[in-house]
Amino acid sequence: MLFTASSWLLEHLTILLRVSWIVGIGAILIASIPLRPFASFHRLVMGFARRGKLMNYSSASRPRFSVPQSYFLHFYLVGVIWTMFLLVCTLFFACTTTLPLSSESLRYSSVASQLAGSADSLSFAKPSSTLVKHTQQAWKTVFLLLMMEAQVLRRLYETVYVFNYSSSARMHVLGYLCGFFFYLAAPLSMCSLCVPEVYSYIITQAVHSVLRQRARITDIELKFLEYGNSLLKLGWWQWTGALVFMWGWIHQLRCHKILGSLRTGNQEETNEYAIPYGDWFEIVSCPHYLAEIVIYAGILIASGASDLTVWLLFGYVVANLTFAATEMHKWYLHKFDSYPRYRWSIIPFVC
Repeated sequence: MLFTASSWLLEHLTILLRVSWIVGIGAILIASIPLRPFASFHRLVMGFARRGKLMNYSSASRPRFSVPQSYFLHFYLVGVIWTMFLLVCTLFFACTTTLPLSSESLRYSSVASQLAGSADSLSFAKPSSTLVKHTQQAWKTVFLLLMMEAQVLRRLYETVYVFNYSSSARMHVLGYLCGFFFYLAAPLSMCSLCVPEVYSYIITQAVHSVLRQRARITDIELKFLEYGNSLLKLGWWQWTGALVFMWGWIHQLRCHKILGSLRTGNQEETNEYAIPYGDWFEIVSCPHYLAEIVIYAGILIASGASDLTVWLLFGYVVANLTFAATEMHKWYLHKFDSYPRYRWSIIPFVC
């Protein structure tokens, strides 16, 4: 029963991820329509999305069904562990299929694949061209997951050491749960094209290990130079995406440090806020959101911009952060009479 369920989930994983992102994008777009019939839906979505200063601004008392905003730590921690798990599994697949196995390993892998999976499971009995294609895709996925791991690790660090969350800062419990979903689904979307092959391969190798009654999974000698060459041979899409990613990554770190510096000393226990200045704050109200869009644009480029699932992930990031930034910009304008009117909400010359 469990094997059947996991097989069904793997078979429909890409569809489920795409539907999830489409639903999220659709809800945000509908909530953004500035017409009276959609006003109630806008309030509903904002009720779930508000956090921190926006939630304090909208309610004088502690909101119902809310958790401390410091709980951001939880889904960043989950994101680090989950992304690392996917990275290790995909890296194992990429490494062990980069170099040829011995004839004995091939024989055991053939038996193991018949015991562990269906006829569609990946095995070394498949044509070498198919295996090479899966291996190349795996190395691209490793590259994407390395970027995602760098992102969630930095966000975890910032939550612990950069931000000083006020004890009164809250977020809606549904927003909290959405954070968990995002940091589970985002890295999974980056590797959805090779997850079935990686899963089948790992199960096959596990059975292979049992058949041989050995702790080792394969006979492949680790040749790190070969694996390094596989990453270096990635195309210009990947390296261009990495440069864009690092551009956004560095600016988001700078902007988060600026925001963190606004709440020091006695301000940690108050609801007093100040206007942030410096870096991209001179252009937009929410440069940390703009930087996040740049980060995921880099991931999209590094994926080759050919996977619809990654496109939908990027679309959700843009829609979600633009929606949040618009509300934050309104809050700044309402809160501070001296707030710079030349700043855009999130994307210069657009909104």
